[in-house]
Amino acid sequence: MSNFTHINEKNNPKMVNVSDKKITKRTAIAKATMFLGTEIISQFTNDELFTKKGPVFQTAIIAGIQGVKKTSDIIPMCHPLLINGVDIDISVIDDLHIEVTCKVTIEGKTGVEMEALTGASATCLTIYDMCKAISQDMVIKELKLVEKTGGKSDIKK
Repeated sequence: MSNFTHINEKNNPKMVNVSDKKITKRTAIAKATMFLGTEIISQFTNDELFTKKGPVFQTAIIAGIQGVKKTSDIIPMCHPLLINGVDIDISVIDDLHIEVTCKVTIEGKTGVEMEALTGASATCLTIYDMCKAISQDMVIKELKLVEKTGGKSDIKK
């Protein structure tokens, strides 16, 4: 159990103490692939779908940004962070799938991997919610961290 940073010496949960860490610029990029299917993608106009609920991608991007900002409210051991920037992109990658990319940047003492993953997730969930009247065959297929910089180690996949 000693390899887990969120477990104390009594094997109880704890929030990691970051007070001795240095403030550095930190970024994380997460990606999610989502199956929409031809029934939904065929209704797009200029890389956007308009439903009775509004513009799907624009609304989903706003939801993803909100998800980033609320990560510490839903993931118990995440620190509340002052987010410097969030950039979410949604691309149609073929006639069945889209890809959501969420990049989060801070200057702080802890990383933003969970924030980037939460932002990509919230974006996909919002797309699902806004398109479920058209089809419920959608699948959020893959969610992964693709890059992390700052702190002790950098990761690029």
